[in-house]
Amino acid sequence: MTTPPVCNYEGSDYQQSFWEQGGREYEDRAEAIALKRMLPISGKLMLELGAGAGRNTPRYAGFERIILLDYSTTQLAQAQEKLGTAPKYIYVAADIYRLPFRDRQFDAATMIRALHHMADAPKALGQIRNVLQPNAVFILEFANKLNVKSILRYWFGRQSWNPFTLEPVEFVKLNFDFHPKAIRNWLGELGFTIEKTLTVSHFRLGILKRIIPARLLAALDGLFQPTGAIWQFTPSVFVKAKVEEKSAIKLRNIPVNVIELFKCPQCENEKLEDKNDHLYCSNCKAQWAVRDGIYDFREQMK
Repeated sequence: MTTPPVCNYEGSDYQQSFWEQGGREYEDRAEAIALKRMLPISGKLMLELGAGAGRNTPRYAGFERIILLDYSTTQLAQAQEKLGTAPKYIYVAADIYRLPFRDRQFDAATMIRALHHMADAPKALGQIRNVLQPNAVFILEFANKLNVKSILRYWFGRQSWNPFTLEPVEFVKLNFDFHPKAIRNWLGELGFTIEKTLTVSHFRLGILKRIIPARLLAALDGLFQPTGAIWQFTPSVFVKAKVEEKSAIKLRNIPVNVIELFKCPQCENEKLEDKNDHLYCSNCKAQWAVRDGIYDFREQMK
């Protein structure tokens, strides 16, 4: 099955180099404020897409079970070391374009700082839509091409791409910025209703982050975040969307056994067999590895 290219953080020290040592405390705190405003107080089954090393996972503590999905097993191993294992946390290495989950299972999902790696964002969003229950909440963060800095650079001839057009811009390989209207269009076409929009990282300037404590700068950011309902000119935008209810669709029960979460991403067979070190698909004979508590659906075992 052909899918778009994937940005792989395998072997990366991203959590340490970018977040812990990269001067991103302000951004982390500002995102925490946005998530708190959007997250349901509690829930059954949360899907965290692009979970990485689990930076945001503790913020979803109100959910009974959280599935951390990332393409990188080393990132998931770091999350596992910090958070622990099942039954609360389940670690899945998979391609977002080929999600290995049965349809209509999750009552919530988040995708923070991951969409900007999607070469085919509508395809990725469509996969997410399939695994969400009616009335499920989806919290999406995206990198905004219509930010003040890009507008000024365009007006002064410092960049060639137009921030006002709807198509994504790939400013670095597999790093994309999106127009807010394009995001709204895609979500609407997939059957989502947008309930809230927040603008985040209003003060992402090196000089401000050096002279103003991160806690204070994030608190100021929080004051401005609700202006996202009117306009979106920040580098980061959060959207809270809800799956439109269709009364004819029957809800699935929350799985008791982990294996009941999954389907084969190769043939979509929902009856996988647990073989301890792998999951086996009797329909297409695919074998999906289970190593050190991580379910690996990226490539079949050989």
